[in-house]
Amino acid sequence: MKLHVQLFAVAKERLGTSQVAVELPEGASLGQLRAALAEFYPPLREVLRHARLAVNNEYAAESTPLAAGAEVAIIPPVSGG
Repeated sequence: MKLHVQLFAVAKERLGTSQVAVELPEGASLGQLRAALAEFYPPLREVLRHARLAVNNEYAAESTPLAAGAEVAIIPPVSGG
């Protein structure tokens, strides 16, 4: 299945785009997606170590199964003052 992943903040800056696509087997988990993103997009590796991932506008666990057409987002931690 093909998943489109939305990128925000530093993840978007690292790749210079707001969305990437990843091909995964049917029934893949969010953890498998995180690993695939780190492999296919090396500039995201460090970001992914600290980022939260959301599926269909809800933060999700690594074990969450993904379905074709799911909305996935990488949400890096935000700092400021």
